[in-house]
Amino acid sequence: MTRYFLGDRMYRTHNCNSLRKTDIGQPVTLAGWVNVTRDHGGVIFIDLRDREGLTQVVFRPEEDAELAKQAHALRGEDVIQVSGRVAARLPGTENPNLATGDIEIIPSGLRILNRTDTLPFPIDAEPQNEDLRMTHRYFDLRRPRLARNLRMRHRVAKATRDYLDSQGFVEVETPILSKSTPEGARDFLVPSRNMPGKFYALPQAPQQYKQLLMVAGVEKYFQIAKCFRDEDLRADRQPEFTQIDIEASFVTPDDIFAVTEGMLGAIFKAARNIEIKTPFDRLTYREAVSRYGSDKPDRRFGMELVDLSDDFRLSSFKVFRNAIDAGGVVKAINAKRFAGITIGQADELTEIAKLYGAKGLAFIKIENGEWKSPIVKFFSDAEKAALQSKLNIEEGDCVFFGADKWETACEVLGRLRLRIAEIQDLLGRARPADASEWDFFWVTDFPLFEWSPEENKWNAMHHPFTRPKTEDMPLFEAKKFPEVRAEAYDVVLNGVEIGGGSMRIYEPELQEKMFEALGISPEARQSQFGHLLRALRLGAPPHGGIAFGLDRLVMLICGEQSIRDVMAFPKNNRAMDLMTQSPAEVDPRQLRDLSLKLAKDKKL
Repeated sequence: MTRYFLGDRMYRTHNCNSLRKTDIGQPVTLAGWVNVTRDHGGVIFIDLRDREGLTQVVFRPEEDAELAKQAHALRGEDVIQVSGRVAARLPGTENPNLATGDIEIIPSGLRILNRTDTLPFPIDAEPQNEDLRMTHRYFDLRRPRLARNLRMRHRVAKATRDYLDSQGFVEVETPILSKSTPEGARDFLVPSRNMPGKFYALPQAPQQYKQLLMVAGVEKYFQIAKCFRDEDLRADRQPEFTQIDIEASFVTPDDIFAVTEGMLGAIFKAARNIEIKTPFDRLTYREAVSRYGSDKPDRRFGMELVDLSDDFRLSSFKVFRNAIDAGGVVKAINAKRFAGITIGQADELTEIAKLYGAKGLAFIKIENGEWKSPIVKFFSDAEKAALQSKLNIEEGDCVFFGADKWETACEVLGRLRLRIAEIQDLLGRARPADASEWDFFWVTDFPLFEWSPEENKWNAMHHPFTRPKTEDMPLFEAKKFPEVRAEAYDVVLNGVEIGGGSMRIYEPELQEKMFEALGISPEARQSQFGHLLRALRLGAPPHGGIAFGLDRLVMLICGEQSIRDVMAFPKNNRAMDLMTQSPAEVDPRQLRDLSLKLAKDKKL
């Protein structure tokens, strides 16, 4: 028997999910919230709830009129303590859907611990107004779905720690007050009171610290780390989030893959009692984008991109021919059983295509044995035969084309592929039940650089500490940046990137060359990364690692659509905490202590 105490007073002998037939006749004390109250002709039925579950309590006037009168005044979410004995429910009134459905409590005492005010929304409802939920988040978290999510998050974190500890990894905390360095997103800045005019930055990730820990000889590090990025929000993004951060010395990518797969296996076993399939499949970046139009593809449905460039190289259809002559490609996807596409859907898909760089959208519907499209008249019999063969065209299908540069054609069709899958409900259940419905795989060999037209310069696709692949070093030295691949990798689950990492640059000379390629001046290197460059000159070992979005991973495990539903106190979509009303103005004296003055307060 578990006993619960507060000081010298016992509040409960059992939780609300522990009593069974074997407990009939026992005296018990329970405490919790009134979940539901029902009046059946003066007999008051109350479902008492705590975090573990429900127990029915029955107040009968003929047994204790005063207790029944008190129970009649109870409302949902009142906090009470009930003492009594366990009894069998009357035959025919058992509830097979409830773990405690065979028993009920006949009370001998009732103590009202706290009355509730008017509820902001019903506890058993799904509020449509998210701002209302966020304002009363402490109440929102009582709802069973969110309570379950928090406990699932705990199991994921515990399984992570237990597994990595078993593999010899050491958890090391790194600073929250750090230095602002260019790592992609905008930093949150913290002004220094002791050094006026200078600022700390909240870490976007522990990237540099974990590399410094490798120089320090830690060899196997991990951390469940808080990270901060001042960027626009969406369903899977928050200004503060949690990362499972891993780094190790003297390792290859295969070593990181093995640790990752073992950790995810332990997580899914602990969280969902599912044995996931390992080792994971591996796709190169080029293969993933070419086949699915994405570097984090959802492979749970077909509709792969098919390259038709060779078949249309001499085509009389100028749109295709011109794209190929300009060094581009012609690709297509076959949306099976989608010939019934509506005008509205066609317009929506056309707008998506244009948004991602296409000039328009060509497609063919197959209805009643006929290929319906204005472009079909330009196709030769050989071209039609190639389409038929490569795309397995059947009655009821709808074929969509992309003709442009490789990158544009792939992205356009990749975006259309996902939207069509949503329309056709091909993305599977929100919370898969078994291992076969969880599609894990690696994407490897990312480009080291990506071109920024706005900045007119090359940027690191991952971060500036990622090393080039050894076989591509001659291309790096020759500054053929578009062709250089990185020793970088992502792990993808059901079309969502859940983690990413790389082998790091550990040679100071190579790191200097990488900074040079990124257009970072020698002065900027020293001011922003001098600490790291100095460390690399003191015997840095080869090292690499990976980081996972804990919130995103838990979101997928719980079958949620937003990471806000697996975080205790998230911000809303405007990055506001409506519960505490932050961000908020501060006392002018605090600004004065920090040597700060707001622009609106400055005299013009």
